[in-house]
Amino acid sequence: MRCFFHLEGREIIGLLLYIGFQVLSGGDLLWFRIDERMNLRVAKADDLLNTQHCNLLCLPENYQMKYYFYHALSWPQLSYVAEDDKGNIVGYVLAKMEEEADDEPHGHITSLAVKRSYRRLGLAQKLMDQTARAMIETFNARYVSLHVRVSNRAALNLYQNTLKFEISDVEPKYYADGEDAYAMKRPLVQFAMENNIEPADRKAFFSTKEEREHARKLKNN
Repeated sequence: MRCFFHLEGREIIGLLLYIGFQVLSGGDLLWFRIDERMNLRVAKADDLLNTQHCNLLCLPENYQMKYYFYHALSWPQLSYVAEDDKGNIVGYVLAKMEEEADDEPHGHITSLAVKRSYRRLGLAQKLMDQTARAMIETFNARYVSLHVRVSNRAALNLYQNTLKFEISDVEPKYYADGEDAYAMKRPLVQFAMENNIEPADRKAFFSTKEEREHARKLKNN
């Protein structure tokens, strides 16, 4: 699935505020193509090296290549990349489905990153919304979870205020350096309704908690 868009409105204003006026050594203004076409698409196997490179540039949480392959082979519908107009990967979301038998279907965001010079353009939100849509349409996910450092205020602002994640728990010393993590969840039923997304199993997706518990008991008996 591909998603093309142009920057507009407050995204353009945010970009202008972010880059400010920059002057070349000769005194000329440096102009930026703020209407540049970007491309969001499902990640492919030959994107994995560039995705890993983006991860290494942007985040302290890094993964071996076999972990990227694991996601690509197990859930090929869920991970997305953002490209500039030259085909360079400038952001990605690495996602999967959780496989807990006693819980309702839900996805998990393993990693999300956007290169510094492409931030504040709405790319992270678009990547997250695209993978959430795929989780609903393909796997009937009713929510998506993630972990974030308690000190990462920018990410928390995105998750809580823009994407409507809620803090469900605090996991002490979750990260390798000993920092705590917020465990967060984003309900997807309302998101699906607002965006006219058709779930994989409509009846199960829109069922009540009591109906899901009853169906689970019947399945286990």
